[in-house]
Amino acid sequence: MSQLFVYHTSQPKQAVKVLNHLEDIINTLTPLGVRFEHWLASEPLTAESSSDEVIAAYTDDIARLKHEGGYVAVDVISVDDQHPRKEELRAKFLDEHAHDDDEVRFFVTGRGLFSLHIEDHIYAVLCEKGSLISVPAGTKHWFDMGEHPRFIAIRLFNNPEGWVADYTGDSIADQYPKLDDLL
Repeated sequence: MSQLFVYHTSQPKQAVKVLNHLEDIINTLTPLGVRFEHWLASEPLTAESSSDEVIAAYTDDIARLKHEGGYVAVDVISVDDQHPRKEELRAKFLDEHAHDDDEVRFFVTGRGLFSLHIEDHIYAVLCEKGSLISVPAGTKHWFDMGEHPRFIAIRLFNNPEGWVADYTGDSIADQYPKLDDLL
């Protein structure tokens, strides 16, 4: 189940609001320019499904997003406890950063925590299987996959180079709960 934890920057350890219902999460994130949806696969998938099979199972939703957002590249990222660069990837994503393009992720399996720094609030979005999140270009944020990651996600990019971050140098992410703290 997806959840949204809202914190005021003056109280990083105490959420001022916790939302558990999809409609409430969408209604809170939409005015901020953040897209949040829930998708269902059109074809059954297994742990052995290839990237091409994963993309094919969501082809209609991907085509719709590509048309609406002008996305030019699509790929699949898979990270689990056996991934040789899991610690490096986690550290890279945990530092607050922004992008010149939208950060669009759909969770095919597993989970991850996107924390968005918008004005005086942090919106920590727990994304789970079926969750699509689109973080608008220029939005400061960080992502935590947890100490024992397990997810497969479809990524869409405006930039054919893929994931390019502009780090803020702010250590704000260290003040807020991580994925494992919220589970």
